[in-house]
Amino acid sequence: MATSMVCLVALCLVSPLLLAGAVVGNPGYGGLFPQFYDHSCPKAKEMVHSIVAQAVARETRMAASLVRLHFHDCFVKGCDASVLLDNSTNIVSEKGSNPNRNSIRGFEVVDQIKVALETACPGTVSCADILALAARDSTILVGGPYWEVPLGRRDSLGASIQGSNNDIPAPNNTLPTIITKFKRLGLNVVDVVALSGGHTIGLSRCTSFRQRLYNQSGNGLADSTLDVSFAAQLRQGCPRSGGDNNLFPLDAVSSTKFDNFYFKNILAGRGLLSSDEVLLTKSAETAALVKAYADDVHLFFQHFAQSMVNMGNISPLTGSKGEIRKNCRRLNNYH
Repeated sequence: MATSMVCLVALCLVSPLLLAGAVVGNPGYGGLFPQFYDHSCPKAKEMVHSIVAQAVARETRMAASLVRLHFHDCFVKGCDASVLLDNSTNIVSEKGSNPNRNSIRGFEVVDQIKVALETACPGTVSCADILALAARDSTILVGGPYWEVPLGRRDSLGASIQGSNNDIPAPNNTLPTIITKFKRLGLNVVDVVALSGGHTIGLSRCTSFRQRLYNQSGNGLADSTLDVSFAAQLRQGCPRSGGDNNLFPLDAVSSTKFDNFYFKNILAGRGLLSSDEVLLTKSAETAALVKAYADDVHLFFQHFAQSMVNMGNISPLTGSKGEIRKNCRRLNNYH
């Protein structure tokens, strides 16, 4: 009983923080607002949605890939499309960083959206805003919540492979490290747990969780928090060596549907990544949220939607900062 009271108190403490910024377009959102393109490119949102829908219809996994692309963009230098830049004379691409190499995907879908928007409204819609809209539309298309996307971001004039290597939360990071990486960007513990719920869709590579199967504590043993039968099942496709890129669903129950089984799996010892499991085992505050989201899918959806807006507001370039790239992979003065 005492534990459940702690959980309720933890949830009551964090929910008001979450809801405080719920009015999008207010000064807390850095000047971004959902109607930004209503006059300059009125069909922008419709065009993004149409192309994302086609991509997700071809391959359901693309929904998770586009959500992740927005996440990996925002955690490095803010939501400025720096993740989309290819290598060039003056730029070392973030695509080659440890979190992104052989892993991040969806660039061709973004290219397709950009070509369509440049045809309809040249030099108007930023690549950073394309990422924000594509992440929202991807979520809806696989059964997740809707939210209004504040718009008006501009695109960066550079990339940061160091930032990509250091700032994106990693599957083997400790919970305090993950929370610190979020807090540095103005995100709180609710954002940590709600955004982790994005793992309800998509796939992960063997290399991201192998240590949990064979050597979690440096003693050659599997992670004691991992369900024994689930661990045995994972070992069949994720050997001690080799098979780094073998893929496994982050949510083994419903990997193509945006729901709250991710949290139910964690409670059953079936969270795939170490960074999933620690939400339950290393903090009363995060554990309270895991249990609350497992119990109430509507609460999870509400918090996920708000946390995506919060994340999308990390250090946007607005006004005359940055540029509107014509090609998301390179700067306008590319040479």
